[in-house]
Amino acid sequence: MTKIHSFYDLLLVVSLLTPRTLAKCPVTSVCAIAHTGPSIVSLCLNNNERVLKLTANPHIHTVTLYVTGKHSNTAVLYLTDATGIVQPENRLLADSFGRAGYLTVAPVLFNGTPAPAGRDPYNPSFNQTEFLARHNPTVIDPMIDATIRYIRNVPGINRIVASGYCFGGRHAVRVLAEGRGVSASFAAHPALLQDDEILGVTGPVTIAAAENDFAMSIDQRRHIEDLLLNSTQPYSLSLYSGTEHGFGVRGNVSIPKIKFAKEEAYFQAVRWFDTWGKGSKWK
Repeated sequence: MTKIHSFYDLLLVVSLLTPRTLAKCPVTSVCAIAHTGPSIVSLCLNNNERVLKLTANPHIHTVTLYVTGKHSNTAVLYLTDATGIVQPENRLLADSFGRAGYLTVAPVLFNGTPAPAGRDPYNPSFNQTEFLARHNPTVIDPMIDATIRYIRNVPGINRIVASGYCFGGRHAVRVLAEGRGVSASFAAHPALLQDDEILGVTGPVTIAAAENDFAMSIDQRRHIEDLLLNSTQPYSLSLYSGTEHGFGVRGNVSIPKIKFAKEEAYFQAVRWFDTWGKGSKWK
């Protein structure tokens, strides 16, 4: 059973956020999403009472959580790309789900060693194979499960939805399996998705795909579509023209079509959660 450290810190997080920062924006309004500027919660992993820690299992001493947004009956489990929550764009996007009316919790998945920052974490100087071996599902799943158990202990929360990007996109689909505790998922340009992970979903899933994605070829994308066609769950897949892998978080918003795609993918997620993530019972 998860041991919760500093549960009251979570209440402090919520109470410290001002009505201005937490005002619920219309889902179609870009006032909800922030591309630049400071995050609502400053991130200092070693000394910040508003960044929470919990025990996952005997092999993982703690999981650090970035918590943002207002109290709600549905929480967003935010699963980052390989650059992690230390990447400003990830924190800003998590904050944006908070402005949409969701308590949002992002686990720090890579134990302080995420992929390098920048547009493309999979550059030639980055050892992707070694990184993925160190952060395989047997390592990541317990961290996510511990975060879910933590969220379920927050008073008033009765549903969890997952929003994942690239590396986290795969896990947003994985976590929709039976018994994991998530009601609906959104995955932007997911990498390394396996057939059994798609076929194993037990709730509504939506995917935002990039037109040019080195991590998902056209044939792979069409194969995913075929698998979804055979799903018994509600699903959707949106393809964004002129985009590349990573646009949902780290897209260059100085380019109008990329800015539009990033914002539209965010709205895709929020509307999906507003439609399929509401309810009064745990999944």
